[in-house]
Amino acid sequence: MVVLAVDIVINLKKEIENVVKELGYYTEDFEAILEIPKEKSHGDYATNMAMRLAKVAKKSPVAIAKEFIERVDPKKMHIEKIEIAGPGFINFFLDKDYILGITNEIIEKGDQYGDLNIGQGVRVNIEFVSANPTGALHIGHGRGAAYGDSLARVLSKIGYDVAREHYVNDAGNQIRNLAFSIIERYKELFGLPHHLGDDHYHGKEIIEIAKEIKTQYGNQFIEHPDFDFFRTYGTNYLLKGLQDDLKAFHIEFDVWFSERSLYDNHVVEKTIDKLVRGGYTYQKDGAMWLKTSEYGDEKDRVIIKSDGSYTYLLPDIAYHANKLSRGFDRLIDVLGADHHGYINRLKAAVAMVGGNSDIIDIEILQMVRALRNGEEIKMSKRSGKAITLRDLIDEVGASALRYFYISKSLDTPMDLDVDLMTKKSNENPVFYAQYAHARIASLFRTLASNGLVFTEAKRFEKINKENAKELGLLLMQYPSVLEEAGTKRLPHKITHYITNLASSLHSYYNDEKIITDDVQETNEKLTIMKAVSIVLRNALELIGVEAVEQM
Repeated sequence: MVVLAVDIVINLKKEIENVVKELGYYTEDFEAILEIPKEKSHGDYATNMAMRLAKVAKKSPVAIAKEFIERVDPKKMHIEKIEIAGPGFINFFLDKDYILGITNEIIEKGDQYGDLNIGQGVRVNIEFVSANPTGALHIGHGRGAAYGDSLARVLSKIGYDVAREHYVNDAGNQIRNLAFSIIERYKELFGLPHHLGDDHYHGKEIIEIAKEIKTQYGNQFIEHPDFDFFRTYGTNYLLKGLQDDLKAFHIEFDVWFSERSLYDNHVVEKTIDKLVRGGYTYQKDGAMWLKTSEYGDEKDRVIIKSDGSYTYLLPDIAYHANKLSRGFDRLIDVLGADHHGYINRLKAAVAMVGGNSDIIDIEILQMVRALRNGEEIKMSKRSGKAITLRDLIDEVGASALRYFYISKSLDTPMDLDVDLMTKKSNENPVFYAQYAHARIASLFRTLASNGLVFTEAKRFEKINKENAKELGLLLMQYPSVLEEAGTKRLPHKITHYITNLASSLHSYYNDEKIITDDVQETNEKLTIMKAVSIVLRNALELIGVEAVEQM
């Protein structure tokens, strides 16, 4: 069985450190560093350890590198060749049979290839989207949704116990305004006097809700409008639309947490009591202040105003206290670009209610624009209003949209090129990736149509191993990519990997005839193709993109 890439790197690092100790150059702060060279001619892995040790050893890097090579056992490390390059880089070339052997490991494990136990069952709560249920999701919500769900999938893959959570803002002024807006539209349907102010909601969905209430309940609420009924009915109606849009985007949450439940279950009051008893509050100008400045915030924050009403920070603190009470070990919040100043406040809050500020990570997404013909799309053709996430899903498809959303780091502003997303050409990265998977599927269909049966190759003797080496190396690196994408919360690393693997597959496919008259050669090549197909499908699944069989 082939050792996974993460283990190869670990073992090679250990070997470097052991040799450095033998040479007498080791210091406590020395840690071997391995990199994947950009140039193929520079090896599969490289280290600059000789240059880093030159000062300690009082020798030239090249002399140290030569000493190192003399003491390494290449066979034990599955190394075909070691070279010294430039001022003292040490380049490692892995054994090609060893590299290609990873295909058998992948075929044996199938979709479980890349599963790691880094998380060791640690319970993680990822809260994302958390849009007000007062209207449709916009394209900024889409970015947070794609990020949060993809990160959840990756973390689950590497051994964390992950819960996806949506915080439903069903309390506060916005929901009050929603309820009043529906009541006024309900009155309007009966020809009664009504009024919609600037704070009310004027969208067509409010009219639809009012019509639905009229159809089901008639004039039951004309004389005595039931505020709680209108609030609950309207919230549930709009929440259902939000849930449907997210489902179309390949996202389903484990928990839909109601803000209102924090009040109904007296969590907010209990949180206030806990903060006061902990000495984290003080009174000033008739208001209650929280000592967030002691935890890195730029200033203290009001949690209860002088009129007795709560600021938005207080229910947020209660909500995070509730998360801790449910036994989560780590919390991840995905927030909009306007929440950057909220980071230290939330970290302080988590510490005050019994957690450690280090257990919460807050990811801030940057702004998104949708472009057509190089110009920003601001209005939907369908509704004449601001473009929504659903507009984009309907136009380009969920898979393409998710791929593009994840293709960049969350902290980078993003332009979504609608024209590019709908192109059926290699310029479109999601088409390029899906086409790679479909190409492999077509090979196996061709094999079957010719009455041939695939037999997995256990040895590679007929193929050009040098030509297949790049695919093998990329397949070996998949677990390492997953580890970095999950532990550093960088799911865009998955799309970069997919693009590289697809590119290598297309190059190999174009350079080699896969199905030949030689049965052994064909099976060797198809063994590699099958392994690539498994990893491509798995990687695409992690970012919510369909791996198609035909295009």
